[in-house]
Amino acid sequence: METMKRVGIALSIIIFVLVLLLSSTAAQGGKIRGRRRLPCKQMVFYFHDILYNGKNAKNATSAIVGAPAWGNRTAMAGQSNFGDLIIFDDPITMDNNLHSTPVGRAQGFYFYDRKDVYTAWMGFSFVFNSTQHKGSINFAGANPVLNKTRDISVIGGTGDFFMARGLATLMTDAFEDDVYFRLRTHVKLYECW
Repeated sequence: METMKRVGIALSIIIFVLVLLLSSTAAQGGKIRGRRRLPCKQMVFYFHDILYNGKNAKNATSAIVGAPAWGNRTAMAGQSNFGDLIIFDDPITMDNNLHSTPVGRAQGFYFYDRKDVYTAWMGFSFVFNSTQHKGSINFAGANPVLNKTRDISVIGGTGDFFMARGLATLMTDAFEDDVYFRLRTHVKLYECW
């Protein structure tokens, strides 16, 4: 009986130590302390957003589909565009030229979510169908537009980007009033399959 007790205590201690070691490794994200994790894949794309303003229906790639009571759907709501909801289907290029051959489309929405600061929340996908890339990369997160650079989460993907995780650093590369903007998107994937 005494031997059984000792074996049970020894097994309990071994299990406890194993659980402790496993939880320590998981808490560190599976990396060695002090080492910085490097992306497994990096890419830079530009997406070009041309907002419908009542006159440019032929060239527009985005439109206001929701506006506050004082707003309308062909002009932004005011000082910080608070309450405007925009959907988009923008071309993605490898360089900052709007007329370059697109490698895919940026499809999704953004809405301006603060009255006092010019900021938006975005949910969108880069949908690729080119010889270089197939599939999609999905993004979501806050976009404090006035910051020079801002990070947004890569939350998944399909095809060449199956189950991708990482972040994308956005930078406003150009803009013309409320009608056109171009975002430089530096995608850094930390989980590649």
